[in-house]
Amino acid sequence: MAERFRQVRALTEGLAEGLAAEDQVVQPMADASPTKWHLAHTAWFFENFLLAPQLDGYRLFHPQFGYLFNSYYETVGARHPRPRRGMLTRPTVREVSDYRCHVDAAMQDLMSTAEAATWDRIEAVIELGLNHEEQHQELILTDLLYLFSCNPLKPAYQPYRPAPAGAAKALEWFDFEGGVYEIGHDGSGFAYDNETPRHQVLLHPFRIASRLVTNAEWQAFIADDGYRRPELWLSDGWATVRNEGWEAPLYWESGEGSLSSMTLSGMQPVDGDAPVCHVSFYEADAFARWAGKRLPTEAEWEVAARDLEVAGNTPASGLLRPTPATGAGGAPLQMFGDLWEWTQSPYAPYPGFQPRPDAIGEYNGKFMCNQIVLRGGSCATPAGHIRASYRNFFYPHQRWQFSGLRLTEDA
Repeated sequence: MAERFRQVRALTEGLAEGLAAEDQVVQPMADASPTKWHLAHTAWFFENFLLAPQLDGYRLFHPQFGYLFNSYYETVGARHPRPRRGMLTRPTVREVSDYRCHVDAAMQDLMSTAEAATWDRIEAVIELGLNHEEQHQELILTDLLYLFSCNPLKPAYQPYRPAPAGAAKALEWFDFEGGVYEIGHDGSGFAYDNETPRHQVLLHPFRIASRLVTNAEWQAFIADDGYRRPELWLSDGWATVRNEGWEAPLYWESGEGSLSSMTLSGMQPVDGDAPVCHVSFYEADAFARWAGKRLPTEAEWEVAARDLEVAGNTPASGLLRPTPATGAGGAPLQMFGDLWEWTQSPYAPYPGFQPRPDAIGEYNGKFMCNQIVLRGGSCATPAGHIRASYRNFFYPHQRWQFSGLRLTEDA
């Protein structure tokens, strides 16, 4: 556990290594937090939930950091307003680094000296904290992409790296029989509480697409006035399209006969064979209706993915962008990595779900309202953080995440 702790914490710091201090402070919108805040908040989690209550003689690094870097834990205490995180020019990036070192040293002390009874209390919380930090590693990348997209210079987070050449495979369909299935975490390894309890669902026969929808297919949707046809859109989606002036996925820009998109390697030509990225649930649902299909339910998605190897295009590839589906057939491609996939399922508790009664119980349960489930992980999701039962969730209008879609239909 101590070695895993060191690895996860080092990876977070590595993500910020090439950034200037100025890059780490700005907050371009309320949904995206500055890198410096992510670095501090992930230290706060260990300090607040482990060190302060469990390590004898632990000294808080700064008495006001609990207020500055609490995210949404109401039972912990007051916190700095989320939309104003970009106003925190102090503490400095250097002080936040010192804060992380302070917490890391104390955590190593706690893990090396904990007696059996203490270890029984803290082991699961340490594992939760590490998975929590992996979530913030992904958010650092998605938030930086949005930040850099707002800069007229369109800076690159990393140099462009070519992907293996190849066109997207022709779309195929995989059939699944109807019947009673079990979904949810099976009890082996780590899982968040919202993945439990495992339970039965009744599914009707369905077929699911062999790959994600591509940029070229999305261009056909645009060419057919997809963003101008209200009959394709849910009412809230159509209102959002009109209010926001959407005409294409987030980050797409047209000019002088070319189409490009902002990536973590700066502006790049849109690859027609790559999966379409940075679309909202509203857009995904409208495209599916235009195509004469629908989005999968989260239960359908999990049943289609449960027997597949958890492998795909994640940060380990070094690309930090989705790539065309070029793998061997025989099973659905891109189920893990590349992009989070919108489902049609509202984010709601599984039958029998009970959040923990303490502050950590606020981690997932209180957000089970007005959001939509996504599945599968993305090119920004740490590989060890992905599994078939993982339930991500966002509001239906949000599209700064690495989100795309896979079509489904009744069989």
